[in-house]
Amino acid sequence: MSDGMRAKTRVFVAGATGMVGSALSRHLARKGYELISGPKPRADLTDQRATVNLLKDLRPDWLFLAAAKVGGIQANATFPADFIYINLMIQTNVLHSAYLAGVKKLLFLGSSCIYPKFAPQPMKEEHLLSGHLEPTNEPYAIAKIAGIIMAQSYNRQYGTNYISVMPSNLYGPNDNFDLENSHVVPALLRKTHEAKMAGAKSLEIWGTGAPLREFLHVEDLADACVFLMENYDSSETVNVGAGTDLSIRELALLVKVVVGYDGEIRFNPDKPDGMPRKLLDVSKIRALGWQPSIALREGLESTYGWYLENEGRLRK
Repeated sequence: MSDGMRAKTRVFVAGATGMVGSALSRHLARKGYELISGPKPRADLTDQRATVNLLKDLRPDWLFLAAAKVGGIQANATFPADFIYINLMIQTNVLHSAYLAGVKKLLFLGSSCIYPKFAPQPMKEEHLLSGHLEPTNEPYAIAKIAGIIMAQSYNRQYGTNYISVMPSNLYGPNDNFDLENSHVVPALLRKTHEAKMAGAKSLEIWGTGAPLREFLHVEDLADACVFLMENYDSSETVNVGAGTDLSIRELALLVKVVVGYDGEIRFNPDKPDGMPRKLLDVSKIRALGWQPSIALREGLESTYGWYLENEGRLRK
């Protein structure tokens, strides 16, 4: 896409203040797209009328749906009703309102947790709906699966151009570091940092440490999403990941090095592990010509640096 076409493409990022949305906004701005924003205070995307009015007023050419309620195992276990209700409402309202507003192209962000608990590894796009889901995040996964099917259904019935992207575990600047609701990387970074500052001799981590996880820096995801909007037009979902994984134990030891913590890491096997493995098959997006550029060690170091710079604000 030429610079002139980018400058004329009006882009709206739903959820622009979150980790993914803010990364998308930065990346789009760097590439010369015209970013448009809604009114402040932001419209409530769980409100159908407010969402319809918002998109009819903004009339974007492209829409990135990054707005969602997200969280780790503890958050999903504590607020299952919130996870399924809020995500279903947001995506239903946005997808339908985008159709009514004549949005030319939309990107729906799913999650690797849509795949069955015991899906073959690495998980291919066609493994969707081929088995039972992981119980600890089933409400969230069901909502995301509904979003994928809804996007495909609108493409089939109305001729829309909605694409769906399934990222692996994400981390990076502007992540949620709240220990009650965060994902594994921000939780580990914060807990390890606090143990270091307190001079604690040991640090407890949930689970056995055996599950294998794949991690993708949010800036790489943003790059992949814009790449797909520029180069991909199909209802078939696309996995986006690093293509490699490591155990939670290995991750915890790497975080320990990054943070500079000298204490002992102890795992609590009485706490849930979640899915035994979540590695995405990324051969599809590689064949399209995209691959990530940020190594895990580099990404963890920059994310820890961001946390240190923003620690005071995050504690409020």
